[in-house]
Amino acid sequence: PQTEVIEASGKVILPGFIDGHAHMVYYHSPDEFIRYAIKSGTTTIITEVMDLVFCMGYEGLVSYLDALRDQPIKVFFTVPPLITPNRSLQGKLPELDQLLELLQRNEAVGVGEGYWQEVLRGGTHFPILSARALRLGKAVEGHAAGCRGRKLAAYLAFGVSSCHEAVNAGEALERLRMGLWAMIREGSIRRELEAVAPIKDMSINLRRMILVSDGLDPRDLIEKGYMDFILQKAIDLGFDPILAIQMVTLNVAEHFRLDDLIGGIAPGKCADIVIIRGLNTIEVECVISNGCVIMKDGQLKVTPRKVNLGHKGLGGIRVEPADFVIRAKGEGVQKVRIIEQITELVTREALLDVFSVDGEIKADPERDLLKLSLVNWQGKVFTGLIRGLGMKEGSLATSAAWENAGVVVVGADEKDMALATNRVFELGGGIVLVSKGQVLIELPLPIGGVISDLPIEEVARKLKEIQEEAKKLGFRFPDAPLTLATLSTPAIPFLRISEDGLVDVKKGEIVSLVI
Repeated sequence: PQTEVIEASGKVILPGFIDGHAHMVYYHSPDEFIRYAIKSGTTTIITEVMDLVFCMGYEGLVSYLDALRDQPIKVFFTVPPLITPNRSLQGKLPELDQLLELLQRNEAVGVGEGYWQEVLRGGTHFPILSARALRLGKAVEGHAAGCRGRKLAAYLAFGVSSCHEAVNAGEALERLRMGLWAMIREGSIRRELEAVAPIKDMSINLRRMILVSDGLDPRDLIEKGYMDFILQKAIDLGFDPILAIQMVTLNVAEHFRLDDLIGGIAPGKCADIVIIRGLNTIEVECVISNGCVIMKDGQLKVTPRKVNLGHKGLGGIRVEPADFVIRAKGEGVQKVRIIEQITELVTREALLDVFSVDGEIKADPERDLLKLSLVNWQGKVFTGLIRGLGMKEGSLATSAAWENAGVVVVGADEKDMALATNRVFELGGGIVLVSKGQVLIELPLPIGGVISDLPIEEVARKLKEIQEEAKKLGFRFPDAPLTLATLSTPAIPFLRISEDGLVDVKKGEIVSLVI
């Protein structure tokens, strides 16, 4: 009597889609994200969780992982190797034995992405975590941006079996030839599917190629979709539909050694099924997870389990405009090292002559030169200079900066920078845009300084408004909060900011501001 019969004559039945490299901590709570994941036909997510651990520590991470259990779809995670240039965070991060304990959890499918430069320098837990993961039969995820040849081979010797950093067909081919699972990104942070697409014409086996999101902004999730959108784009770019479907199902499951449970439709596997109209048009009509219909004709049949992650946000810090002053070595012309923003994510080092006034180095919006500061969770401030963002006035601050547990703020004057920073701390975390002493728009992120307690639709609306207002102030890149958030990460070349100064990512060293 409880059997449900679904009429699927003339339809195509596929295994449930799998995102093999997600970042679910993207401003929204997990239950809000899962609502839209279900609609896209995604029945399994494998997520990184390093985004959370830097700001919420071990207990906060465990609470988040517990929230991912007993949801309508499956959520697995990778254990973060915890790479950050900010020394003050070391006391907040999980100990090695706690990370090894996390690796024992059934939902842990391996070790998360370890940045290759730091791994080869030997200053991380990555080798120990990797060895334990391999003994447990679990995967070791890579992050080999710009790594090739002998260095890539050396990196793979640590047990790395995948990389999601190929930016063109040549890099994807090299990774496949070295035996890696080549993950191709088409999300909100990076979109390389079109650049990698020529690999389909190279007459090589693509069974080790995987399509992933590497993080989806709430706006894209709502407006474009999720794995259905990524799969559709691959087909539109000329990939054989069957091969493309394997890249979001079977290939992913095999890489993570989950193919006895998911990735296919067969006796003994979980009944994770997606029904679509046809192979060339990925329009999801019905989604089945663990044998239960969870979406049909665009309507959710289940409600993701709501979770209370608490409001363990930032707080207790207050800064003054004077905290953002850059002291010069003397009067007159000073040579300084600045961050030059080349693309939305990539920076490089530049040397610039600036004039000091009353012993200070000022921002100069007319030369596209702004101040960039990192205020750590203890209130320590480092201020440098950045060129290329285009802002003519105001300040933008975020607590959702990568590998960080504080606030990254950029601005044309110290008063607005102090206002934006203090407002972020007052909110317990968030994104705040100010101009001429007034808060223009804000998105509270009170959970760890990275997650909102608002509905995902409201988060998306506020992000749109932040971008619109930032553009009015001259910001030239399409996602101002993302560009600002990445300025503290050692994951992307070349020059970044930390609590102790500017970081040369390639060398792994702090470099001076004033030369």
